[in-house]
Amino acid sequence: MNLNQLQYFLTLSKLEHYTQAAKELKITQPSLSHAMSALEEELGTRLFEKRGRNVVLTKYGKVFQEYVEDALHTLDTGVRKTKAMTGQTTGVIDLAYIYTLGSRFVPQLVGDFLRSNEELKAQFHFTVGNTSKILEGLKEEKYDLAFCSRMEQETEIHFTPVAQEKLVVVTPKGHPLSEKRMVEISEAVKYPQVYFTRDSGLRPVIDKLFAKSGLQPKIAYEIEEDGAMAGLVEQNFGIAIMPDIPLLGQLQVEVLNFLNPGEPRYIYMAQLEGKYQPPMVEKFTRFVQRNRTL
Repeated sequence: MNLNQLQYFLTLSKLEHYTQAAKELKITQPSLSHAMSALEEELGTRLFEKRGRNVVLTKYGKVFQEYVEDALHTLDTGVRKTKAMTGQTTGVIDLAYIYTLGSRFVPQLVGDFLRSNEELKAQFHFTVGNTSKILEGLKEEKYDLAFCSRMEQETEIHFTPVAQEKLVVVTPKGHPLSEKRMVEISEAVKYPQVYFTRDSGLRPVIDKLFAKSGLQPKIAYEIEEDGAMAGLVEQNFGIAIMPDIPLLGQLQVEVLNFLNPGEPRYIYMAQLEGKYQPPMVEKFTRFVQRNRTL
């Protein structure tokens, strides 16, 4: 059984005449007769019966017709959606990113892309999470690309640095450190820390900052999302070393410059190595590379 046989079957069931159906299908009548005989033989039943010069569906042909119509309609929908998702001027981009990029970086970047390419009909599907979960989803091909931290052990993924995040020390109002203009890690380590969980891409970055200085932080609480982290600091659960996100300006906290003894905190565009990317994803990728802020 093949797709042509199913299409021939529906045409013949509609026109009820072999000569007319063959003409519409642009095939010979013997070819149509052979295709229908082969289909009936495979199904083990008669689909058509003669009625004068015409043919009509048998009881079993009518049952089969319903399923063929549903199947071909589903297939046609899949073809149209696939073309729409992967066309040159239309397409869907499944984009994942870490929490710290949700209020400014990603909305601004995507907005700039859409404004710069008004002739394109691009749709974005957004997912937010921590780096570990995002990279897992990327490997499962749930996402086309992602903005996150770099994980050295992820050899299947290509990481391109695209931006840099400023790390700051955040304290409650009136904290002993709040009078300082610049805080060193040796000063921050004296106080309980609200810390990122082990799934976070920022966790190893901040771990390295303390380790490089030979220090061990006092972790009071662990949290995944940076907005929740800032909220805990506001309520005096501890201090935090975290990215300078816009939300901090809306909370009752002190945001202090941090003398970073380690490497800069980079944001990476992550993609699977060697995987096909539809045209719209390629266009967005090139746009991101051209507009890197490094």
